[in-house]
Amino acid sequence: MMGAMASRVVVGMSGGVDSSVAAALLVERGFDVIGVTMRVWPGATAEGERRFGACCGGEAVDDARRVARTLGIPYYVLNMETEFARSVIDRFADAYRGGRTPVPCVACNADLKFGSLLARARAWDADAVATGHYARVTHDAASGRYLLWRGKDGRKDQSDFLWPLTQSQLAAAHFPVGELDKADVRAYARSLGLATADKPESQEICFVPDDDYRGFLRRRDPNFFTPGPIVDAAGTVLGMHSGVAAYTIGQRKGLGLRTATPLYVVDIDADANRVTVGAPSELERDRLVAADVNFIACDPPRAPLRIQARIRHSHRPAPATVQVRADGAADVVFDEPQRAITPGQSVVWYRDDLVVGGGVICR
Repeated sequence: MMGAMASRVVVGMSGGVDSSVAAALLVERGFDVIGVTMRVWPGATAEGERRFGACCGGEAVDDARRVARTLGIPYYVLNMETEFARSVIDRFADAYRGGRTPVPCVACNADLKFGSLLARARAWDADAVATGHYARVTHDAASGRYLLWRGKDGRKDQSDFLWPLTQSQLAAAHFPVGELDKADVRAYARSLGLATADKPESQEICFVPDDDYRGFLRRRDPNFFTPGPIVDAAGTVLGMHSGVAAYTIGQRKGLGLRTATPLYVVDIDADANRVTVGAPSELERDRLVAADVNFIACDPPRAPLRIQARIRHSHRPAPATVQVRADGAADVVFDEPQRAITPGQSVVWYRDDLVVGGGVICR
């Protein structure tokens, strides 16, 4: 039986199986649980349904509400449309306009789930916010630090979307499925008869329908894409591009070039409105500069620090050294060149399963 002084936790429920099981596990552990879905698109519009059907749209709300009813917990839908537009969508568009390839989930986690939602949760006398992320948080008594770790299921690990979280945010973060494999999560959901037990997972960006980010940006601003030259390393014009936002580092398809050998996007210069292409070897780089740096496991180190660095979600962390610069950015130098280091993506630093910190690749 739950005690009168049970700690209250707000669970962000996306309508998927992971957040459903996160809520169920907290109920089982005796917490006073409140389920919440963040509504991040205007009302019940067809456009909202099309964009957010898989996550935070009407179908997701219905599924989350059914799960909350099964678990016997209160459930609310919070209007966070303004915060989402400012913190996630505007930044997403600005990044592409600047020739960068963003990771919107990172901003959503730091600014919304463990920012705005955590602030609202505290107004409800809740101590923490929980999500269905595959990651883990521990408290190190010796240093007094909260530590972030990879999820136990390495294939589902989402720690690289959480690297900006501060110590106060990590102190109030629960990731109940972080200790489980995905198969265990589904089995647990089935055992409780949760409506989301066998729901397929969404892989695309929640606000971009059909994974067509170019169409999304074009609808947002018809003048978003300005054609310009595609050049090689020597500056020779090989063709025309449809706008720098339509390209990403490492891209091969859709360049519209007829050449004897395959060419890849190796550089994007938004100021010059120019896309540079080259051979696969020109994608190899052994260093990068990271901005918006956050160290979790330690204070920003004064000396070079040995780590394994991950430059995209699908990337296997590679041995490297990180050095903090006087301006607060960080230089990362890899032992071996890495393919398609992409501005706008996250670089996350690990020591085995421990997240040391991270930043945003700026060049």
